[in-house]
Amino acid sequence: MSAPDSLTRNRVIFAHFDSYSTALVFPRHGKTMLWPDALPEGATPMAAPAEVGPEHAGEPVKQAIVAQLGLNPDDLVHVDAYQQWVQTADGPVRIHLLRFDTFEAPKAAFEPHEGVFKAISELRGHTMSELVLLREVFNLIIGAGGGRA
Repeated sequence: MSAPDSLTRNRVIFAHFDSYSTALVFPRHGKTMLWPDALPEGATPMAAPAEVGPEHAGEPVKQAIVAQLGLNPDDLVHVDAYQQWVQTADGPVRIHLLRFDTFEAPKAAFEPHEGVFKAISELRGHTMSELVLLREVFNLIIGAGGGRA
């Protein structure tokens, strides 16, 4: 799948957290947990740049996702505290976290895109680099100290 221009320098992890049951789930899209595509081959973790350009801003990325998938923007929160970056041959790529603030995970919205919501424990054997990113989400939302991103 091809990404709109605003998503070429960014990837998105979607998460749904049910505070009542403490269930944290992520949609897998085909073979990746990242939208719109997996990271390019050879991507390596990096520190956030000193200056973040407008091509990596959270709100435009959220709006591009909403338009692309036909989601309700009021159902999504861009979690600014999630700051993950990777270096690629074409330059830095920011990974954003969009958390659904809905009663249940929006399964029907992801079904047309091969999307299936999974708990992190159901993803054993998945791409290690993506599991590391999901673990950071887990730590932010549920992890030590019970963060509530």
